[in-house]
Amino acid sequence: MEQIGLDRLTGLVAFARAASLGSFTAAARSLGISPSAVSKSVQRLEERLGVSLFTRTTRSLTLTPEGRDLHERALRLLREAEAIEQAAAAARSEPAGTLKVTAPLPVGVHLLAPALPRFRERYPRLSIDLRLGDRFADLIEEGIDVAIRVGELSDSRLISRRLAPHRVCAFASPGYLARRGVPEHPDDLVRHECVTFRFQSTGQELRWPFRIGGRTVEVTPRAGIVTDFSDAVAAILVAGGGIGISPTYIAAPHVERGELVPVLRAFAVERSVFAALWPESRRANPNVRAFLGFLDEIFPAPAPWDGMLAPPVAKGEADPD
Repeated sequence: MEQIGLDRLTGLVAFARAASLGSFTAAARSLGISPSAVSKSVQRLEERLGVSLFTRTTRSLTLTPEGRDLHERALRLLREAEAIEQAAAAARSEPAGTLKVTAPLPVGVHLLAPALPRFRERYPRLSIDLRLGDRFADLIEEGIDVAIRVGELSDSRLISRRLAPHRVCAFASPGYLARRGVPEHPDDLVRHECVTFRFQSTGQELRWPFRIGGRTVEVTPRAGIVTDFSDAVAAILVAGGGIGISPTYIAAPHVERGELVPVLRAFAVERSVFAALWPESRRANPNVRAFLGFLDEIFPAPAPWDGMLAPPVAKGEADPD
């Protein structure tokens, strides 16, 4: 039997990833190579097979009938290769190699990135490939080891673990509150400048959640400024732009520096959760086990950034120590 060449395996990997993600650019980003390299690998594969695998237009990449059949076969081959790699990794006791982690941009910037040097000091043979963005990567097809996501997503191929509550609260700068007053109830927002967040994935504005009368009520205040980046919301609030909703982990450093103050704190809610997800095939992987253990340090209970939501201690009730 003729032995398959390395270039043919490369073409199958490039083809499978492009077919799964729908573009050469996305496949290149996932594989860490250039889009032209992906395109050329797929072209060489098509020439060897004598069939067209994609119908190409300037805006889309669609599988031909032959391409759909080969895609299923290529995925089976890659899953077998993945199983071989994971079996070898499980035989190791010490974390080593590369760990691919994906997370939303703000979570990666504020919580993961500052902690990674400490993690690598502990496991110097393990390198981290941190991929940040709002797109929900397919962990199986893109070879991601661990994903941190906001919200509990169901996928039968993945294992998930709740890390911490994801809480949001309204904030404003001390200067703004000195000028415009402090709202006592969400109904008071109609008399204030508001800064709101718009989701990049849907284009919808965030409905502000408040706990009122034992139930969560969502309101959409009229906003003078709308932005699709949560750090921009915080920056606008620090500059005195009004009142806005922010995740507590993003606002906490500004609160510590006295740049922001939580308002309507009695109405703050737990909007969702931080969760870790990883493929079933990674269950015994020492790299994944090490990182999941480290996540307990990044997301302690209770989370320090939620301390601002604790009710203030009344005078005379403080611990004498």
